[in-house]
Amino acid sequence: MEERLIYTVQEVASILHSSPNYIYELIRKGYLPAIKLGSLKVLKTTLERFLIQNEGKDLSDLNNIRKVVIQVEVENE
Repeated sequence: MEERLIYTVQEVASILHSSPNYIYELIRKGYLPAIKLGSLKVLKTTLERFLIQNEGKDLSDLNNIRKVVIQVEVENE
C-alpha cells in the first residue's frame, strides 16, 4: 500500500478523531498550515510537526490554549 504524503481535511479529522469543522478552525486560525489544491490539503510532515509542537497542550478551546492538566483522585483507605 502506498504511503500518503498529503491529506484532505476529512482525512486529518479522521486521523485526529475530531470533526472536519475543528480542522478547518485550526487551519483558519493558523495553527495547522494547509495548501489549497482544489480543496484544502495538509502535508503529512505538517501534521506530524503540528502534533509534536502541541504535545502537552489542551487545544479544545482555541481561544484559550493551556497546558494539559490531569486531575487524579486519591482514594482514602
